[in-house]
Amino acid sequence: MSIFRSVKLYRAILLLCCLCTCCAAVALPHKASKLYNEAQRYKSKKQVDKACKKMEQLLRKDPANADAYSTLGQWYFEAHRFSLAAETFKRGSARCRNGARQFAKPLARCYVYAGQPGSALFLINNYGGGKDSAEWNTLRAQAYFVEEAQARQLPEWPVNLGIRINTPDPELFPSMAVDTQELYFTRRVNNSDEDLFRAHADSCGGWFKALNMGVPPNSPDQESALFVSADGHYMFFTRCENRSEDGFAEGGCDLFMAYRTAEDSEWTIGQRFGATINTPDYEGMPSLSPDNTELYFVSNRPGGYGGYDIWISRFEDGLWQDPVNAGPAINTAGNETAPYIDADNKTLFFTSDGWPGMGGTDLFMSRKLKNNSFSQATNLGYPINTACDEKSECVTPDGQRILFASDRNGPAGNYDIYEADMPARARPDPVSYIQGYVYDSLSKERLNYAAIYIRDLATGDTVAHVQSNRGDASFLITLHLGAVYTIHTARMGYTDVDDTITFTDEYTHRPLTHNVVMLPSDYVAPVNDSLIAVIHFDVNRVELTDEEKRDLRKAITPWTGEKSYILYVNAYTDNTGTPMINEELSTKRANIIAKTLVSLGAEESYIRAKGWGEAKMIAPNTTEEGQRKNRRVEIVIIR
Repeated sequence: MSIFRSVKLYRAILLLCCLCTCCAAVALPHKASKLYNEAQRYKSKKQVDKACKKMEQLLRKDPANADAYSTLGQWYFEAHRFSLAAETFKRGSARCRNGARQFAKPLARCYVYAGQPGSALFLINNYGGGKDSAEWNTLRAQAYFVEEAQARQLPEWPVNLGIRINTPDPELFPSMAVDTQELYFTRRVNNSDEDLFRAHADSCGGWFKALNMGVPPNSPDQESALFVSADGHYMFFTRCENRSEDGFAEGGCDLFMAYRTAEDSEWTIGQRFGATINTPDYEGMPSLSPDNTELYFVSNRPGGYGGYDIWISRFEDGLWQDPVNAGPAINTAGNETAPYIDADNKTLFFTSDGWPGMGGTDLFMSRKLKNNSFSQATNLGYPINTACDEKSECVTPDGQRILFASDRNGPAGNYDIYEADMPARARPDPVSYIQGYVYDSLSKERLNYAAIYIRDLATGDTVAHVQSNRGDASFLITLHLGAVYTIHTARMGYTDVDDTITFTDEYTHRPLTHNVVMLPSDYVAPVNDSLIAVIHFDVNRVELTDEEKRDLRKAITPWTGEKSYILYVNAYTDNTGTPMINEELSTKRANIIAKTLVSLGAEESYIRAKGWGEAKMIAPNTTEEGQRKNRRVEIVIIR
């Protein structure tokens, strides 16, 4: 064979080899693209395991595909498979061009979440900085926090409450009655419809199977984050998918309240809080202080620190006051949610993703200070908190145990309710409670609407103000142990009763039963005790008409020259609303009439305005006419 022919043959063979190599190079990306698209389709159908397997298959064929490492690592991370995510980014670092720098941050993040803060800090110290130095610094702070939390690991691991409470659906927002006999929580049925559930305690320290609470309080809308007041009379919860006719005046999620007249009676239909609390923004996740005077809730309304914040409204003079932000010791630029004010009325627990933590959302606590501000948030520690999401919590009245929701043992977002020992440094002050009924001493009839004030004898501070239940005249009040208290009980038509109790440690694990017996007063109306005017109101109306103002002027004019009298403005409602709302409404009516009387010449210091709600019915509430007679304000003058 000639040299010419040999060279020609060699060139032909070389060309053929090049063509084969090029074809292989072109075919592989096509194959990789197909696998990538298949993986994405599985992911869009929420078939995460199949999606990850397809992406792993792609990487076996194309081991330097940076996009595949990035996508797969993120999928593992979202599924809380943090070790697999770290291993994926580590492979990408070694096999991709410039991979060590490209994957440094996601790899460091995965090391933190996988509980390997030392490996994360090595990467942070070598690659952190530049334009995204703020993100690196946040990651560094979290790595140091995880390192310290692991060194101070709590001795007990949280325990899943089991199949009577938890299901394949998410369970969140646990809330326990003060007597620990009922557990309330939210279940996202079929991962779509949130409903309120309740379980009763069994005799073995566990729970009977949880049951849907039914209608009411549940509805076709979303109900969640239930909180029952310490006395068991009021229920506060979140309802979403609310829209007013104009689509704006009411927010998508608002706070609602329901009421029951006795422990075994049905809850009323939930009623929305007024505009002082609810806005077109999000309002939800309520928690009521044990003395019924402060409402903690979550909102993203303007005036916060960013994201969702915790806000507080006080109940004063029969009205819920404008909410105030809980402040920078609690709220951050992130999200603070699920407040729970303990029965000691001092320790606040909540969920946050804005403070340094183990990862995801963590549980925190803070103490109320003397000026009503809060100490800086403190993380509850590991393993109560993990790299997964822990959120929504409640504490047993003795402060020894905490219940909370976590998705640590399931797919991300698939929450179960867990129980754990409360860390000693975070335990609230121990409390117990007194309970009883208010009676007529002669007829033995139970007296509802009796006002009960409890004061600390040593300090003189009022620690509780409640009313006996409108149905069974019961009351329940949580109190700190080791103190002496005075109990002052008042009710219209009865002589006030004053008692003193010593609340010792013997009541730690059992309540104190204390019934109040009241004697009808011997009051005889003086000769000059005169009813000078009665104003009747339509449903929910508080404004006065011009005609009613003329009636008030006519009634007060004969007395404006007097120098010694007392003018009582007593406002009442029918019983169609809840007691708290009726008290608020009657207070508004009493106050507006008192202001009007002052403008007409009455001496302000002589006026005593009070909203009594449903406390004094003069007609049956079974008819509209009877209800109208009960919706009245009586102006009485005593000389």
